[in-house]
Amino acid sequence: MKVLYNWLKDFVDVKSSAQELASRLSLAGCNIGAVEDSPSGPVLEADLTTNRPDCLGHYGMAREIAALCGLPLKNVAPKLQEAAEKAADAVRVEIESPEFCGRFTARVIRGVKVQPSPAWLRERLEALGQASINNVVDATNYVLLELGHPLHAFDYDLVAEHRLVIRKARPGEKMKTLDGIERALSPAICMVTDPKRAVGIGGIMGGGETEISSATKNVLLECAWFDPIAVRKATKFLKLHTEASLRFGRGADPEMAELASRRCAEVIQQISGGQILAGVVDVYPRKPNPLKLTMTRAELLRVMGADVPDKDIEAIFAALGFAPVRTDPTRGQAGSLMAAWECTRPSWRAGDIEREIDLVEEVARLYGFDKFPSRLPAARRPAARLPHAEAEDRLRERLVALGYREIVSIPHVDPARDDVFRPDNATPVRLANPLTEDASVLRSTGTVSMATALEWNLNHGQRNIRLFEVGRTYRFHAGAPVETRVLTLGATGEAREKSIHETAREYSFADLKGNLDSLGQLAGGFHWTSGSAQWSHPARAGRLSLDREIGAAGQLARRVAERLKLRQDVFLAELELDPLYAAIEAARTVRRYEPLPRFPSVERDFSLLLPDGTTFAQASEAIRSLGIAEVASIEAVDLFRGGQVPAGKYSLLVRVTFQSHESTLAESQLTGFSARIVAALEKRLGAKLRAG
Repeated sequence: MKVLYNWLKDFVDVKSSAQELASRLSLAGCNIGAVEDSPSGPVLEADLTTNRPDCLGHYGMAREIAALCGLPLKNVAPKLQEAAEKAADAVRVEIESPEFCGRFTARVIRGVKVQPSPAWLRERLEALGQASINNVVDATNYVLLELGHPLHAFDYDLVAEHRLVIRKARPGEKMKTLDGIERALSPAICMVTDPKRAVGIGGIMGGGETEISSATKNVLLECAWFDPIAVRKATKFLKLHTEASLRFGRGADPEMAELASRRCAEVIQQISGGQILAGVVDVYPRKPNPLKLTMTRAELLRVMGADVPDKDIEAIFAALGFAPVRTDPTRGQAGSLMAAWECTRPSWRAGDIEREIDLVEEVARLYGFDKFPSRLPAARRPAARLPHAEAEDRLRERLVALGYREIVSIPHVDPARDDVFRPDNATPVRLANPLTEDASVLRSTGTVSMATALEWNLNHGQRNIRLFEVGRTYRFHAGAPVETRVLTLGATGEAREKSIHETAREYSFADLKGNLDSLGQLAGGFHWTSGSAQWSHPARAGRLSLDREIGAAGQLARRVAERLKLRQDVFLAELELDPLYAAIEAARTVRRYEPLPRFPSVERDFSLLLPDGTTFAQASEAIRSLGIAEVASIEAVDLFRGGQVPAGKYSLLVRVTFQSHESTLAESQLTGFSARIVAALEKRLGAKLRAG
């Protein structure tokens, strides 16, 4: 909400600058995100929480400032010049659905002159982003921004029988709103109607057939109170968000309706002329009784850990409209530990203040959180780390060492994007009340969030990116919701930047596989198998297993990259964390100290010709299957295709390191080992040693 600094001075004689005021309000819980200049003076951009609808107007914000700064608040006291004719004789109001509309007031102003608004009114509205329409409509918008309570003006002569009925919408009913759109309605929507047709959607927008125009002579002024839940449901159904629905949806003050009506009638009379009919039609079927709450000093001390003087407590409550009264046996004794104050909750805080702790919060935020000492409460139980915390620490350390940065993303995602990455056998989890349509499902895989994060970074000029996220995915299985903890990796750009010693090299699937193998070392090693996810490149992908398959990795397929408008290769991987954590902990349990060998190691290189499709993993497995205890490591050193290598084959240089813990290896032993390895590779894989 935008707040005009000079408008606040109509209600409170504030001396602080706009910047100082913004800082003080933010510290007291009314966050001011920015202060901007305008022709009408500084404008404060207030980012209010949903429980503070009382501050969605200049008067409510002025009340906060008055309480915060210890200044008097000027009351709003409209002075009307009323005619002899009574409003009750000119208009009738019936509420058929009190569960939707708790109060409805109506006033009649005859003989108005509809014309452009005066400059002072236009300037204030325009400074707050409101377009000027005409003096009557502008007056309703002005009072909405001033008092925080929505109003609506009808052309009195266009309301059939001068009678308004507030009811539920009928099945199949439609109406054209002020924006010129015909809208289909539902029985869950509150309607303002006359005997012939609907003339407004309660709490959201008026109808086009009874709007104020240059031909309007008589005005029927409505100011009502509509149920917040009903307004929010109607807003969602109609996809129609207005300044009125914002305030009613958060819970406007029902007691403000009559005052706002008087104030608006006063402004209309000042700028449009006309006669205000005497009195008001005020239908208020269920007026609530004020709630009384008690705050004790003992509770204040328990929660805040420090005291607040009696005079400050009483001044804060009085300024906020709570009318505090000391009720303890020691009243009159300052600083008593038995002190208790009975407070009457004002109507404008009905949706926010419900318990004693809420009163403690009011005292603390206005007295100043900085005045309370910073200290932790006494621990009731010793702290304990979460399960798998150590394994997760090792995982994070390894990823950071590999050059990845951790991100935390929101699990609400676009259904269309989730479809791209979701496996065919997974059922998505849809939100019943999403914030927006493009965030209406919970992610079924971490790769959808990671792809979005990479896209955002690329669009903001970051080309070389390596990210990881420890999060959760959400799916339905056999009708029941299932949450799975997953690790997601994403990388794109250069694996190695250019330097005076080396040329630049692009990140590839081999880099991703190497990084994952490095993680796998913590768990005793991954087993790789061929296969790709629906989002990955079929030839640059693989699946990872421990005791069972736990994830997949690969390059993003071109069709998916083009859909996401990614102009460089992107690599993704996702692993289930629970089996990975269990494997890391098991590997740590069986790990034992071994002394370093005292005898030298020996390397032997095998330059092999292998059929296409044969993997290094198969070659390594063939060598390991021989059970040669002296084999310390097996590495792939070089790969070559083309040249003198026959079609359908490729050359792979495999380096085997031999080492014994008992003696220096003799040449005869090495020759025997080599012969067995070559024979096994020839038999199992059809490999041949390259000559020369």
